[in-house]
Amino acid sequence: MPASLLAISNLSTYLNNGTELVKAVDGVSFTINKGETFCLVGESGSGKSITALSVIRLLPYGIASHPSGKILFNHQDLLQVDEASLRSIRGSQIAMIFQEPMTSLNPVFTIGDQIMEALQLHHPEMTAEAAQERAIQALEQVQMPNSRARMQDFPHQLSGGQRQRVMIAMALACEPELLIADEPTTALDVTVQAEILRLMRHLQTTTGMSMLFITHDFGVVAQMAHQVGVMQRGKLVEVGLVEQVLNRPQHPYTHQLLEAVPENLARHKNPNLAKPLSEKHLIAEPLVQLRHVNVWFPIKKGVFRHVVDHNKAVDDVSLDIAKGQIVALVGESGCGKTTLGRAILQLEKPTSGSIKLQGSELVGLSAREMRPWRAKMQMVFQDPQSSLNPRLLIETTLTEPMKIHGIGRSHEERLVLAGQALERMQLKPEHLWRYPHEFSGGQRQRIGLARALVLNPEFVVCDEITSALDVSVQAEILQLLLDLRAERDLTLLFITHNIGVVEYLSDQTVVMYKGRIVELGPTAAVCGSPQQDYTKKLLAAVPRLSLKL
Repeated sequence: MPASLLAISNLSTYLNNGTELVKAVDGVSFTINKGETFCLVGESGSGKSITALSVIRLLPYGIASHPSGKILFNHQDLLQVDEASLRSIRGSQIAMIFQEPMTSLNPVFTIGDQIMEALQLHHPEMTAEAAQERAIQALEQVQMPNSRARMQDFPHQLSGGQRQRVMIAMALACEPELLIADEPTTALDVTVQAEILRLMRHLQTTTGMSMLFITHDFGVVAQMAHQVGVMQRGKLVEVGLVEQVLNRPQHPYTHQLLEAVPENLARHKNPNLAKPLSEKHLIAEPLVQLRHVNVWFPIKKGVFRHVVDHNKAVDDVSLDIAKGQIVALVGESGCGKTTLGRAILQLEKPTSGSIKLQGSELVGLSAREMRPWRAKMQMVFQDPQSSLNPRLLIETTLTEPMKIHGIGRSHEERLVLAGQALERMQLKPEHLWRYPHEFSGGQRQRIGLARALVLNPEFVVCDEITSALDVSVQAEILQLLLDLRAERDLTLLFITHNIGVVEYLSDQTVVMYKGRIVELGPTAAVCGSPQQDYTKKLLAAVPRLSLKL
């Protein structure tokens, strides 16, 4: 029987701000064996991250407390050790990778300095030269290209995947026995995510470390876990071996989460929502028509800032989108997906080419000439937190666009329309009198959709709108989009890197790589039998619910 490294028994973590007591973690018990990975899954607010932070006691203990429980790490109760002992354990024996590497890395220090600082903090006897060599070795372990040269780079000079590798290198430099990884791949492309997961499995095999892996992606769970714990509202509702939990779940909540995974949703998809294009649509001119569209950004160098080259974000793209279609635009970060979406809406001016909506040319129109077209095409942004004005009530956010475009004869009528829009998004009309910070991420995304739809647009660009959402919230948003398409004959360009969502939602799929379209066609054909090597690579990298061998 494998020896346990971490044993959590009846752990409770309460947060008390003086007016409200929140039982963030409520009587949780589980064990992580040496050399194994325990995946903790559940929706936002279920207590996953608070459980992890409780292990290394990184909570604000002015408001946080542990009314009960033990956290035995190598048979030592971490809730009872003093601060000096805890500091010696953090980093050297237990390390943590946080969800967002850009906010976890110090922007004013090189990555080399940050890894060396962690080493010398836990090994004061280590010389600067030895720390530098160990830091380079750690970067090589995580397969960072040109590791020695990268030591001099600052975080902003690295891609998202490279920053995540740096965080892993920093965590592993001191060779910890337990690695806590809090959603380390949520914001990464599927190909980068596949590399990071492969890397973490390899490092676990070679070093023998244990992992507490927090995620809401069941495909990742299938790839990484030996054991799985499912959390709901602070309680651990199901624990077991990965094969048992994924294939024979016992708790209704686990069933609910698994049924909400896009690849499972597809099995229950209402055929009436997968509306085939009518003969009228096939014969008529496309709603959106792109011909040889380029969006190039100049690269300037020298004292006089001469243009020496161009970054070809969108390079010679031609595409037709028929009315009533949902077209998925997929590809890795930096391939030009968002730039193309913004160019169609004239939020980014094309360098050259033609973009037509309902047969009318949009390229070259002035701001005044574009205004009548703005109501016909809208965008829902990836991060509703930053796209909603925090100082404006939802009432203002929804009624102001209607006033600008002459919808509604009075403010009272616009209020009624705004309330109806919220109800269609499964929110309440009284939510009009709240501010964005008073809503959850999924609710804010619904408000972003409502803002786009109050103008009755013909065409909507959805930019990664489900990437940061829990699977159950994501399922609700996707169902809502299918309902809206069926009701309004709405046309959608859905930008995403989630292939499961593509297979469930879209009629057509467009694959972009380095600014160009490399493959397009019906979703069933593109995802079922891809023709291009890049598409095959993209699909092969998707973590599926089928278990690892």
